[in-house]
Amino acid sequence: MNIFSVVIFAAIIGGFVLGTAVNMLNVRAMRPELPEEFSGWYSPQKYARSQNYLRDNTRFALFGSAIDLFLLALFVFAGTFNGLDRLARSAGLGEIWSGVFFAALLLLLLKLVGIARAAYGTFVIEEKYGFNRTTVKTFIQDMLKGFALSVVMGGAIIAGVIWFFSRFGTYAFVYAWAGITVFQLCVAYLTPVLVMPLFNKYVPLEEGPLKAEITAYAARQGFKIQGVFTMDGSRRSSKSNAFFTGFGRFRRIVLYDTLVAAMTTPEIVSVLAHEIGHYKKKHIIKGMAAGIVETGLMLFVFSLFVNNAQLTRVFGFEHGSVYASLMAFGFLYAPVSFALGVCRGYLSRRNEYEADRFAVDTYRHGRDFISALKKLSVENLSNLTPHWLKVKLEYSHPPVLERIAAVRAAAGITEPVPREQGEKKH
Repeated sequence: MNIFSVVIFAAIIGGFVLGTAVNMLNVRAMRPELPEEFSGWYSPQKYARSQNYLRDNTRFALFGSAIDLFLLALFVFAGTFNGLDRLARSAGLGEIWSGVFFAALLLLLLKLVGIARAAYGTFVIEEKYGFNRTTVKTFIQDMLKGFALSVVMGGAIIAGVIWFFSRFGTYAFVYAWAGITVFQLCVAYLTPVLVMPLFNKYVPLEEGPLKAEITAYAARQGFKIQGVFTMDGSRRSSKSNAFFTGFGRFRRIVLYDTLVAAMTTPEIVSVLAHEIGHYKKKHIIKGMAAGIVETGLMLFVFSLFVNNAQLTRVFGFEHGSVYASLMAFGFLYAPVSFALGVCRGYLSRRNEYEADRFAVDTYRHGRDFISALKKLSVENLSNLTPHWLKVKLEYSHPPVLERIAAVRAAAGITEPVPREQGEKKH
């Protein structure tokens, strides 16, 4: 056992212990009393159901984490990683294609192991709580499409990293950083038209009061809409959402069809005003820039460990290679990645508050925005009282009660918004 073994396995076990503790604290933070803010929005039975949903998902997550830990130990001690490497090398494809082949084999193995977990989450837990609308056919198609995309896109990145680090020596990380950045920007630009339609249908929002209100609001904010679309989210789940995606001529606003069916026009536009707020406050650009910087940091640190025999030996590799180093380095870098993720979460939560404030200040429908947040929480059985440590370590959005309090303060609303506010009129 070398120093890398100690660091990596300490990080893995430490992460498992921390994750288990945080999830248990999160469950214990639940209270049987419904928060006053949601009085009239939840029946006692449905509120209890939302808490049972959290318990079931937490148990499932803890079980999954334990299985992951067991499988990793099994893979290491059984020589699985080296076995896959031998198989990839046996094809005689050269360093780059051997690396891509190895990654594809490893991904396939992980996908096969994960099928049962994904199926249980979809067809047992989500089905139990009335969310699942995914058919077995759609489930299988999604798995196959996801695997194919991961192989193509992940394979392109891995091939590029191997090529750069095999060819350019000391400054290989700079070239790899530039190449990955260009690739990621292209993917972000083209995803709305090339990737997203593989999984869902996107239909332009039909003419009517909703589209007219969205168009009028966007025009007042100087936000050029390339398209407002509805997505067949109900094909897989009854949960609701809305999002903004793409750049340039492929920029579009997407509404789940479940959202359109459940909310009033002012509620929907309030949600979209929040999404436009992210754009206006440059959160998307800042987030991409931070991601690019983080990628550069990761590649620089990786350059210090590439082809390190002691590192790859932790996972049983007989032969050193860039791709074996990359896989092993992922575990070594995990604590850094976790710390950066906590920082990203803090910034993301701050951005959510800013986008909420933008929606209130520009659309001026604070009560409708609160009603929309409550509907999303109730219909998705969201946890209303998460533990503060869970929020700090994992949440990208502030807890809904804190968001509502901030919106009420910004809009000058002194009393909780009643259920009647969100009754659909159209």
